Amino acid sequence: MRLRSSTDFGLRALMRLAGQAEHVSSTQEMARDLGISRNHLTKIVQTLAGAGLLTTRRGAGGGFALARPAERITLGEAIRVMEAGQALVECFQADGGACTLTPACRLKGHLAAARDAFLAELDGTTLAECAYPPRPAGRIAT
Repeated sequence: MRLRSSTDFGLRALMRLAGQAEHVSSTQEMARDLGISRNHLTKIVQTLAGAGLLTTRRGAGGGFALARPAERITLGEAIRVMEAGQALVECFQADGGACTLTPACRLKGHLAAARDAFLAELDGTTLAECAYPPRPAGRIAT
């Protein structure tokens, strides 16, 4: 399974925010830190904010921050948000795709189970566990 680069950068941004509790990051600052364009990061931030994972503020002192504590955001949730609308394979598309094997395919169920297992594993991991830089032990955000 391969995640899109925007998902990868979205996870990196979330991990950075989780490691800097209560820090509001600007798109310019975060884009520089991640080595991506500000425009690309802005789209990622909009997606994450639209899903309620980030809050944004405009104007002087504006930027973005986690919408809730890192302990309450799972990697699975973040990946689902960033990968929404991206089918693992053609037959997983909303319209069923155009695969000629679909009526008798014996692979689709296995792929669906593997995808579900992948996401279930990530549902058990919070941003706090992947914070960068790592947070001091015992510190829980409220």
